[in-house]
Amino acid sequence: MRDGFIKVAAGIPQMHLADVSANTNSIKKIITKADGEKVNLLVLPELCITGYTCGDLFFNDSLISSARASLLELAEFTKGKYPVVIIGLPFNHNGKLYNCAAAIHNGEILGIVPKTYLPNHCEFNEQRYFQSPSTLVDNTYLMLNDEYETDFGKNLIFMSNSFSFGIEICEDLFAPEPINQRLALAGAQIIVNPAACNQTVGKAEYCKSLIKDATTRLNCGYVLASSDIGESSTDTVYGGLAFVYENGKLLNESKPFANEDLVITEIDVKLLNTERQKNTSFKHNVTDFRKIYFEQESVDTKLTRSISKSPFLPNCTNLNDYFEEILQIQSNALARRFSHTHSKTAVIGISGGLDSTLALLVAVRAIKLLNRPLTDVSAITMPCFGTTNRTRSNSQILCEELGVSFKEINITAAVTQHFKDIGQDINTFDVTFENSQARERTQVLMDLANKENGMVIGTGDLSELALGWATYNGDHMSMYGVNSGVPKTLIRHIVRYEAENSDGALKTVLFDILDTPVSPELLPTDDNGDIAQKTEDLVGPYELHDFFLYYMLRYGFSPAKIFRLCVLAFEDYDKETILKWLKIFTRRFFTQQFKRSCLPDGPKISDISLSPRGDLKMPTDACFNLWLKELEDISI
Repeated sequence: MRDGFIKVAAGIPQMHLADVSANTNSIKKIITKADGEKVNLLVLPELCITGYTCGDLFFNDSLISSARASLLELAEFTKGKYPVVIIGLPFNHNGKLYNCAAAIHNGEILGIVPKTYLPNHCEFNEQRYFQSPSTLVDNTYLMLNDEYETDFGKNLIFMSNSFSFGIEICEDLFAPEPINQRLALAGAQIIVNPAACNQTVGKAEYCKSLIKDATTRLNCGYVLASSDIGESSTDTVYGGLAFVYENGKLLNESKPFANEDLVITEIDVKLLNTERQKNTSFKHNVTDFRKIYFEQESVDTKLTRSISKSPFLPNCTNLNDYFEEILQIQSNALARRFSHTHSKTAVIGISGGLDSTLALLVAVRAIKLLNRPLTDVSAITMPCFGTTNRTRSNSQILCEELGVSFKEINITAAVTQHFKDIGQDINTFDVTFENSQARERTQVLMDLANKENGMVIGTGDLSELALGWATYNGDHMSMYGVNSGVPKTLIRHIVRYEAENSDGALKTVLFDILDTPVSPELLPTDDNGDIAQKTEDLVGPYELHDFFLYYMLRYGFSPAKIFRLCVLAFEDYDKETILKWLKIFTRRFFTQQFKRSCLPDGPKISDISLSPRGDLKMPTDACFNLWLKELEDISI
């Protein structure tokens, strides 16, 4: 295991109903293939040694004794092989038949778990054949033959030095009190489910919804493997369903009737541990389980799972609903603060860039919620040395199309006078040259807000706050920061959403703003009058920084793990470039905490917030040496 990833697989062997020998051979092929892939944990379907739909053949001793012999044969077959294998079979104990799943590894049967909930409705008749384990005595051990003893019971947790798992069988997931709850609270990081889910319209989606809910609530992984088409064509049909989830996220799945034999991906158990550690509602308070320990050599898990370039974007079918919800959170929060403070105007510095555009759009929505005239939004553009005709023009057009008040205050003379006052050479383009403009703009906005009994609406975003890319007591400061919970990459999507739902000149200007390079416009324009100072040339690509930020704060990943994932996600950047910007991100994130320690209020939007009153309780004096050393040790 490296970085917490273990490789898991749902195996779908070719089923031959009631033909134990043929099924055993099919299972061996799956195990061999999984061993070649270095799968840590392989899950096979419910009753896969015999088949689920054997009916009254389960009363036949030949079938049951053959299944027991097959289990011993398969256990021996795993000797020297890597995976832990979960196999479904009918198992006779003390004269009663149980629907069971056996965990086998490296020649041993680690334990056998009976199914707790036996469905006896509609097409299911399990209580006709199988016994509930409710009458079993805890700490049951059974003899498989004259010399082989193993653990038997519903309260078993299997543990290695890398991961732990528990077993529930098909209906155990669908029951009102699913077994996965007790398994997780007893310490299982991964729940495995050997199932026999017949294919009916909508059942796969229903099953996925249950697994998504369980893994989200329990901060666990989940692997389900169900029977294939060979199981039956009598009155039920089986499509070979397989799902792998991690903490509410679908990692991989089979397509019905696709004849896939192995559905492989990786589950991050360190991520699960972090989630449980942060979740104070999660308690390991179920103690009546036996821990079954096994050893498995640690290997460098090759990652095959998909890594999104945009982790702040959810994996959903309708992103427009997501963008609309963000806008509603922002605008309703601003409306509430505006109303509470009895403000008369919303004062916004409008630059023609993405951040101020989103803040303006939010302010317009908030004013509409309050049934106030749109002229109560006071948009101020403050051109200076680096302002281009393009951004100046876009600012005015945007405000006119939205119907808000618009005013231009050229701050060039004020900043020039300030340079004279402090002895700053106007031809020295240093940090003083830049920050003086940012602070002058903030002073203008604050004073206008005082004059108009208004509120200054901050435009800075989550990404800028993470990097400290804001002038202290300049654009760093406002009376309410509506964008403080929205990362730069997401702002672009939201503005595009608004553009696509607009028309005429408003639509045109929004798309032109989207095409404008991100820039604070604090340095003089180039010879063509275009932007000379592009933020991403200086501080790095925001798509990388948002990726770094998400995995550092959301899951507490180490720098080396973030680098590994970023390399997989961004094939268009070489490793040297990613490492360079990750080092810069790390330095800036630590050294700029002092700016975040005194942020104005702003609404939390996603799982990540940098508010010192909310999610991020980080000391300003924290050193970055540990994190940078880890990055320095990376060899490319």
